[in-house]
Amino acid sequence: MSAEDFIIYVYCCVEDSCRTLVNQPLRSRVFMPKLSDAEVITMEIVGEFMGRDQDKEIGRYFRKHWHDWFPHLGSRANFAKQSANLWHMKRRIQDHIAWQIGAIEDSIH
Repeated sequence: MSAEDFIIYVYCCVEDSCRTLVNQPLRSRVFMPKLSDAEVITMEIVGEFMGRDQDKEIGRYFRKHWHDWFPHLGSRANFAKQSANLWHMKRRIQDHIAWQIGAIEDSIH
């Protein structure tokens, strides 16, 4: 699978999970972040999969190689803050996917 296909696949999975799991707005502020929550989570998943385990490395990688796909990627600090604020959503997505593939009942997962 090419990197492009992998990013698209991960984004679609994350977006579908977010739509399924979110019943109310995650934010009460007036200003929404430029990157969608699904984009941030996708960037984290793809970055971690590619061996980049720090926000700085993930941001640098996507800015250099995928800027056309994520044109609203701002500063590393804003990316890290948005990513950290999504911890609850990331946990819910992980639980949702584990339930979908049957890993909850499986003794080895």
